[in-house]
Amino acid sequence: MTRAQSGYKGISRIDHAEKHTHGWYVRVCFDRKMHSKFFSDASNGGKEKALKKAVKYRNDLEKQLGKPRTDRIVVVSNSRNTTGVIGVQRTVKMAKLKDGADLTGAVYEVTWSPEPNVLRKTSFSIEKYGEEGAFRKAVELRQQMEKKVYGRIIQNNIPPFEEVKKRLDEALKPTKKKKRSH
Repeated sequence: MTRAQSGYKGISRIDHAEKHTHGWYVRVCFDRKMHSKFFSDASNGGKEKALKKAVKYRNDLEKQLGKPRTDRIVVVSNSRNTTGVIGVQRTVKMAKLKDGADLTGAVYEVTWSPEPNVLRKTSFSIEKYGEEGAFRKAVELRQQMEKKVYGRIIQNNIPPFEEVKKRLDEALKPTKKKKRSH
């Protein structure tokens, strides 16, 4: 069996001579769910027609799911995210001052990818804007970048700040270490 790329994201060629299987395999992953469908050359009028149908199916499915049509990876959920907003995290930044002293401060950091293989980020100081203010500014910038990159906001269900604060407090709780027996 050989599997070759089609030149289209999420569409692979499958040629399995022993099983007489030849066609295009479409996979669309979005919001932690995988959707797939096989387009056989034989039942779709040949290799080229099957590919055209596979591409149309992928595009239509992405539209139906609410996934932007892009050849880039679109992240809409991450189990390690503590704020509940993709691309926004609370962290502590450290910087060196000109006199050599260390400066630390809590921030909400925003990340986005303006083009493939490029990552940008900036942050909003909690000391300057307050906890909720810094979070709101970070979310606003993230949504602006989503509109610019994808043509629309990807994550509309922004959790209330009280929920975000509760999540962060839980994540920051120290975990008890188990006693080791000797």
